[in-house]
Amino acid sequence: MKDYSAKNIRNVGMFGHGGEGKTTITEAMLFNAGLLDRMGRVEDGNTTTDYDPEEAKRTISISASLAPFEWNGIKVNIIDSPGYFDFYGEVESAMALADSALIVVGAVSGPVVGTEKAMDMCKRYKKPRMIVVNQMDRENANFSKVLGELKEKFGTSIAPIQLPVIEGGVFKGFIDLIEMNAKMFDGKSVKITDIPAAFDEAAKEIRSGLIEAAAESDEELLEKFFMEEELTKEEILSGLSKGVHSASVTPVCCTSATLNLGITTLMDNIVSFMPAADAVSVKSAVDAKTGEPVEVKRDGKFAGQVMKTVADQFSGKISVIKVFAGVLSQDVSPYNSTAEKSEKPGTVYIMRGKNLINTDKLIAGDIGAMTKFQYTNTGDTLCDQSAPVKFEEIRFPKPNLSLALSAKKQGEEDKVFGGLNRMLEEDRTLSMEKNIETGDTIITGLGEMHLDVVCSKLKNKFKVEAELSEPKIPYRETIRSTAEAEGKHKKQSGGAGQFGVVQMRFEPLPGGDFEFVNAIVGGVVPKEFIPAVEKGTREAMRHGVLAGYPMTGIKATLYDGKYHPVDSKEVAFKSAARLSYKAACAKANPVLIEPIYRVTVVVPGDYMGDVIGDMNRRRGRVLGMNPSADGQQEVVAEVPLSELSRYATDLRSMTQARGSFDMEFVRYEDVPGNIAQKIIENAKKEEEEEE
Repeated sequence: MKDYSAKNIRNVGMFGHGGEGKTTITEAMLFNAGLLDRMGRVEDGNTTTDYDPEEAKRTISISASLAPFEWNGIKVNIIDSPGYFDFYGEVESAMALADSALIVVGAVSGPVVGTEKAMDMCKRYKKPRMIVVNQMDRENANFSKVLGELKEKFGTSIAPIQLPVIEGGVFKGFIDLIEMNAKMFDGKSVKITDIPAAFDEAAKEIRSGLIEAAAESDEELLEKFFMEEELTKEEILSGLSKGVHSASVTPVCCTSATLNLGITTLMDNIVSFMPAADAVSVKSAVDAKTGEPVEVKRDGKFAGQVMKTVADQFSGKISVIKVFAGVLSQDVSPYNSTAEKSEKPGTVYIMRGKNLINTDKLIAGDIGAMTKFQYTNTGDTLCDQSAPVKFEEIRFPKPNLSLALSAKKQGEEDKVFGGLNRMLEEDRTLSMEKNIETGDTIITGLGEMHLDVVCSKLKNKFKVEAELSEPKIPYRETIRSTAEAEGKHKKQSGGAGQFGVVQMRFEPLPGGDFEFVNAIVGGVVPKEFIPAVEKGTREAMRHGVLAGYPMTGIKATLYDGKYHPVDSKEVAFKSAARLSYKAACAKANPVLIEPIYRVTVVVPGDYMGDVIGDMNRRRGRVLGMNPSADGQQEVVAEVPLSELSRYATDLRSMTQARGSFDMEFVRYEDVPGNIAQKIIENAKKEEEEEE
């Protein structure tokens, strides 16, 4: 590609619900721009932006992908994003790369949850947007119905600039409501004709609303509108453009991406209406040394941010960069102000799907990539070391579905976790931790499909198989009353013997983990053996007396004992302490306790009853209901962790993916008797099977 100035660059993200045609629209644009000999098909797994084997296998987008092309002398960086909610971390990356958004809506399905989420994101990040009603070739496509639903959901900002011409159930063309003519599809070209009589009245009515929307974006045009003077085509275009840039107007157009109908006009509209890179304000930043806000100027020293990382088998680690200021070239040594490390200079690329295309430089406002950075991860700021700045971090969705991950074959654990660590660099909505109590390696993501894809990628990219299972619940045990017991260890084997006797008291320690008290008087247990008693008790507490879960909340007092001047040893007193612990705790009213989490669920008000009812079924206690800042409702409840298995999936199903939640540990509580009994029985069965 040739060099472009920032005014000739458009960064446009493709957003919307899964299956509405975002990838197919992108493919049609690349074909029309002369970059493809033929259009690929999502069903065939051969599109430019769905290049990962998992995407081809599942026929969905999993990752955000770049697809730059040139149209009418303008460089358009399309960022194709996933529509499935398990991959919304990639949607956040796409939104961070984009200066404006195309929101794709199905002509049959109309605006659905993915549409709402895309519009909400655009509002949150103040991104100009345009809506594309796609799949106009489908049976039962209904533009008027979809338009009505869009206006009902999103208000008066919705402004159609096209009206489809449907004849005999076939998408024949559309009426250009700005030009007020019809553009009829004629093979590979478009034929301009007069508006068919059957559509004339509807076109005039809809156009009047379009003119009003254009006028409201400019005071002079508004005054002219109120004087009932006719607005020229140039004035309408100017007003609409201002409205789009300020996000007060959302133009709506229609296409059939599969048949490549209306796509070239959509490309024209991107060039006409979407803001150029130099018209978009530079992302807010702070001085990397002082933390004070600083203005980053587009014509200043190099500064950019890594919005996405790709772990590639052949190219290694690919960092996708948006340049906000200055120029990034292979002569620049990017300084990572987040990690406070300098990266080596390297080749600068333009990325189109999986292909890396060498380029001399990336200017402010453009998007490209570099490979093999040593210290740099997604969200990090790269800049000139002489003017270090940090850009605001990307806000990724918090992962909330946790499963245990293990290697299928014994001995391959290192390979699994090596591959997983590479994937953690790539995916900021994925986390991993080792649960010390249960021994499980817990992997947390945005949904079951997300974690299933992780396992598939481990197999395909890193040639190692992993499996997922329900994580063990970290139950614990404690006591509710006080008990005493003697522990006696005596061993004679012909040589040196072992002898140690302890008298110990065990009592509840509310709010604490473990406390050891030495109450020995008169040296009946010599002081050199006291640490062995404490150590033996601590070791014994790793296994409770009911089901083998760790014991906690105990105060242990050593108040008496006996020793032998020759045969007493540390090992004997450790064993005696263990015996005393088991005997005393077994009669000190031992109970099983479980982790309780505070869960904060945010949902539209319509789902409140379902969420609260579901919480009650999960043994939850609802603590409160509050209106949230964005007009939704917040439900706060305390729920046992054992009842929250796959709650992310259940909540998504219950609320049609409109709900979200956070959870945090608060305390341990007694497990109800009937449930505790089952847990104890299962633990004993497992112990017997292991033996």
